[in-house]
Amino acid sequence: MPTIYLIGDSTVEDNKPPFRGWGWALPEFVAEGVTVRNHGLSGRSTRSFVNEGLFAPVQEGMQAGDLLLIQFGHNDEKDAPELHTDPGSSYIDFLSMYCDEAEKRGALPVLVTPVSRRFFIPGGEMLYTHGEYPAAMRNLAAQRGLPLVDLKSDSRALYLSLGEEKTAELFVRLAPGEHPDFPNGHDDKTHFNAGGARRICALVAEALRRNERTRSYMK
Repeated sequence: MPTIYLIGDSTVEDNKPPFRGWGWALPEFVAEGVTVRNHGLSGRSTRSFVNEGLFAPVQEGMQAGDLLLIQFGHNDEKDAPELHTDPGSSYIDFLSMYCDEAEKRGALPVLVTPVSRRFFIPGGEMLYTHGEYPAAMRNLAAQRGLPLVDLKSDSRALYLSLGEEKTAELFVRLAPGEHPDFPNGHDDKTHFNAGGARRICALVAEALRRNERTRSYMK
């Protein structure tokens, strides 16, 4: 039976409550018999994920008929040399490597643009985050003829349709004293709660259903 492998950062990983990445919810959306293996891990970029050996078990496990969902960008834009990539060069190089490794094993790589952060500005508009990384990924998918989940655009559209307050309900927000790790409270603009993870995962699942090469993996 086919397996969907996920690689990415904290917005993808299973994580621990109250935080949940959208990959945590994916088993709820897949067709019967499809297995989900979420290898996403907090703080990783396209560079550090492979350099730390985190991609090795995915390489070993992938087989013909599997999917590899690839979402990076949140940490690639950071300045730390062990994380940073350039959207016009090294980011594409690392993404291409992941795609090549999947295709060598008969698996289908699926590129997923980084999910939007929650940064509203006066007037109900939002700042555009992640710079040139989403466009670079879109271009790579088009060049290689690969399925693309444009989660950047889809999540941004969702947030704008919901408005600032309703969008905030998808993210981890904690009152002072509510959680021992955050005694002064917490208002996260990047990481989802369980309900938010499901809502974002629904966007991913719908995009996969729209593509003829991936729709059979979804309910």
